[in-house]
Amino acid sequence: MNSDLNRRHFVKLGTLAVAAAAIAPARAASAASPAELPKLPYGFDALEPHIDKMTMEIHHGKHHAAYIAKLNEALAKAPELAAKPLDEVLGNLPAVSDEALRTALRNQGGGHWNHSMFWESLAPADKSGKPSDKLSAAISSAFGGMDEFKKAFGEAATKRFGSGWAWLIVKDGKLKITSTANQDHPAMKGIVPDSDFGTPILGLDVWEHAYYLHYQNRRPDYIGAFWKVVNWDKVSERFAKVS
Repeated sequence: MNSDLNRRHFVKLGTLAVAAAAIAPARAASAASPAELPKLPYGFDALEPHIDKMTMEIHHGKHHAAYIAKLNEALAKAPELAAKPLDEVLGNLPAVSDEALRTALRNQGGGHWNHSMFWESLAPADKSGKPSDKLSAAISSAFGGMDEFKKAFGEAATKRFGSGWAWLIVKDGKLKITSTANQDHPAMKGIVPDSDFGTPILGLDVWEHAYYLHYQNRRPDYIGAFWKVVNWDKVSERFAKVS
């Protein structure tokens, strides 16, 4: 009986790990510790005027760096987790029995994972590109077209109370829009509701530190500007891996 349960648990973890690894941002599929701040694939000013240089400098060099420092502190106390891929650790947080450690991994590890994915999801406006034919067809099927998709995604981002993220995910082979609070993401099994559990392929940070210097309280303006700098090649690549 115990061996059967252990076997099923292993298979479940393996399935989650494969799904997460398919879309894992840089370094997230390697050992969780020591985590390192990823270099941006563009200059701090490359997303202007849509996302300003100072916001990028602070967001990347201060906020993201702080998540990494605190994540490494937490993992130093749990070497058995530090050796695992970060996406695997975050995909099985309920298995972490120490509440303080679980909270640190959820917040600091989630912050590192989410931001690593976010930087890769952005590109200068002249390199933003467009969704692949396959992704475009899936967007049309799920939402009725690109304009309808952007409207629905914008509503999810606008209505997220306080700090959090809006996401485009693949769930059961179909596209879906959802949002999470704080630094949670949709691949955190047992943390997000089952209805929102899926593979994220695009995320938008709606914490105020992501936009307040330039847009102040005008979150909808920031969301509108976001579409100018989406790296559609990267989003299409993620979709192709999990669809």
